[in-house]
Amino acid sequence: MDGSPGLLVVGDVVTDVVARHRTPLARGTDTAARIRILPGGAGANVCCWAALWGCADVRLLARAGEADVAWHAERLTAAGVRPLLVPDAEAPTATVVALVDEGAERTFLTDSGAVLRLGPEDWAPSLLDGVGHLHLSGYLLFSATSRRAAGLAMRSARERGIPVSVDPASAGFIAEVGVEHVLSALDCADVLFPNADEARLLTGLPDSADAAAKLSRIVPLTVVTLGGRGALVAESGRVTAHVPAEPAEAVDTTGAGDAFTGAFLAARLAGADAATAAAEGCRAGSRAVTLVGGRP
Repeated sequence: MDGSPGLLVVGDVVTDVVARHRTPLARGTDTAARIRILPGGAGANVCCWAALWGCADVRLLARAGEADVAWHAERLTAAGVRPLLVPDAEAPTATVVALVDEGAERTFLTDSGAVLRLGPEDWAPSLLDGVGHLHLSGYLLFSATSRRAAGLAMRSARERGIPVSVDPASAGFIAEVGVEHVLSALDCADVLFPNADEARLLTGLPDSADAAAKLSRIVPLTVVTLGGRGALVAESGRVTAHVPAEPAEAVDTTGAGDAFTGAFLAARLAGADAATAAAEGCRAGSRAVTLVGGRP
């Protein structure tokens, strides 16, 4: 895949505090846990998995607190990602506390920090030079400032004929800002990567396959991740593939969807069709759940 065109991700870099607890949380007292501080963020994770999956030119545009830029840049560079991090002197780096239970399911406590302060002034069309695909983290859709930056990036890509993908990011945040608000931001998107909960919320349909088909009438290629049940590929109004997951012993599901997206995009940039790319995504997702944190 070394000859693939570049991937630019516009999104988020986050400091993850991952707390794995084997017993239910005990309200008002202590619960034993194994806690690690790791680099994360949906956009940054996608980049790292895409680089691991063979994309030789991966770039991340994101904002981080001034004090943490070097720490995050070093870890992205070590993963094969070119960091384009904008230091923020006023807001801290986004922080997520991920509570991971015995079943490997995670619950997030999110402080978006500098993520939602990415603004139009941080964008330049030259960032697309050498890029074959633009991917946006949906977290940018949840503030007016970062939504303007995301829209500007998407329009710039559309003008150059560069395909655009979006990860809706969070069912909780979608419910908070409103479904129509999120759908209206997808005008320039060519690929959408919702999980099953997000797909059902965005369409109001209880069945994941029906939701995937409906979303693909809005965004021509919609790929719905189903966790341990694999992924659905829907194109222009119909489901065209159901790709099974690979068996894995899960310890932490944090970042599994990001792994799927990164591997999918690396495969597409190398010329794979949607179903083949989804199979690569499922391979990466199954690997991701065996690791603590959201990156390889």
